[in-house]
Amino acid sequence: MSGHGTPIPMTALKSGPLKGRAEVPGDKSISHRALILGALAVGETRVSGLLEGQDVLDTAAAMRAFGAEVTRHGDGDWSVHGVGVGGFAEPATVIDCGNSGTGVRLIMGAMATTAITATFTGDASLCKRPMGRVTDPLALFGARAHGRQGGRLPMTVVGAVDPVPVRYTVPVPSAQVKSAVLLAGLNAPGRTEVIEREPTRDHSERMLRGFGAEVTVEESREGRVITLTGQPELRPQTVAVPRDPSSAAFPVCAALIVEGSDILVPGVSQNPTRNGLYTTLVEMGADITFENPREEGGEPVADLRVRASALKGITVPEDRAASMIDEYPILSVVAAFAEGRTVMRGVKELRVKESDRIDAMARGLEASGVTVEEEQDVLVVHGMGPGGVPGGATAATHLDHRIAMSFLVLGLAAKAPVKIDDGSPIATSFPAFEPLMAGLGARIDRSNR
Repeated sequence: MSGHGTPIPMTALKSGPLKGRAEVPGDKSISHRALILGALAVGETRVSGLLEGQDVLDTAAAMRAFGAEVTRHGDGDWSVHGVGVGGFAEPATVIDCGNSGTGVRLIMGAMATTAITATFTGDASLCKRPMGRVTDPLALFGARAHGRQGGRLPMTVVGAVDPVPVRYTVPVPSAQVKSAVLLAGLNAPGRTEVIEREPTRDHSERMLRGFGAEVTVEESREGRVITLTGQPELRPQTVAVPRDPSSAAFPVCAALIVEGSDILVPGVSQNPTRNGLYTTLVEMGADITFENPREEGGEPVADLRVRASALKGITVPEDRAASMIDEYPILSVVAAFAEGRTVMRGVKELRVKESDRIDAMARGLEASGVTVEEEQDVLVVHGMGPGGVPGGATAATHLDHRIAMSFLVLGLAAKAPVKIDDGSPIATSFPAFEPLMAGLGARIDRSNR
């Protein structure tokens, strides 16, 4: 059963050339942060281009529960009247973060240094995901967490009465953990330091500065050191959310593997901590041009022109993993249509996402006739060349939106239709996925043929 209501089986069929313009939704990472930082500012923050997927809507509801006034004015146009750093009220009800690991971990950080108590839960998928990676550093501030065995939701977090600043080295590359610690540091006196051995997406650092926090970043022998000075008064902002590169990956990759395709995907974030997939695709031979580069909302963006391409397998550098961790499922689909092997190393973080994404992709690709090798930290896909994937499988999505969309893209270029058992999780990040893809000419339907 789905954690998102009644399961929605879907089928993708071999499609003709994809053509047209793909207006993908706003960036999910930036949308979460805009709502949270807006709630911690004093005054009204206006946000345009907000992703209105369920994950972000759950974060908006959580900010209301903590006392902020959050209002939707129109399509993607929102306002947040914040309560200030340390101003969160104790919520009267359980905070349900649905499917969103980003939402729950960032919100835990934002409330952990305020003397309030909050209980968090989520759907069946989120309740399986480890929270100890966030609650352990939050305990250094003085917060306490009580959850299910293995540090899993439902979980109650008791905020620190007298928080202290911390110096914390992130044990695995994780923008969620880094961001949770920085958000907790806002209401701690003095300086909080986070050390990353490998850089991860830097939206939190950029947006904290934009809201008026003092944040510095230095390179040292230990790694990347981010220092935040606590107890600022955050200033409300006008935030224009750029389009999500992780969502753009699906129409982009579909156009690369469906013969004769030529599409434009405008306004996609080109943040260097997020563009690992696009660098990798170009190395594989993808015909992608980055047109009209500019800055929107403090983020570099460009319009992507994408044409069907003859691709070759490559070895993806391990140190690129942090900049494309959410894109490995769709990359493995592209790799199935390339010539030769594509080797992806340093991907063990995929095993603790919404699902074990390495296992989910390996099983679905194998069922579609693709040879796959996997280890704990490695995924290898043996490409079958353009149009060479047999297809004909039904893939289990495991309540994971990226697994669902990846296998639907596979079916658009495979010889036989590819089915997924449940497409309902797609709404968490990309509610317009079906009509957008249909507008390009993709054949995806909800029948179980």
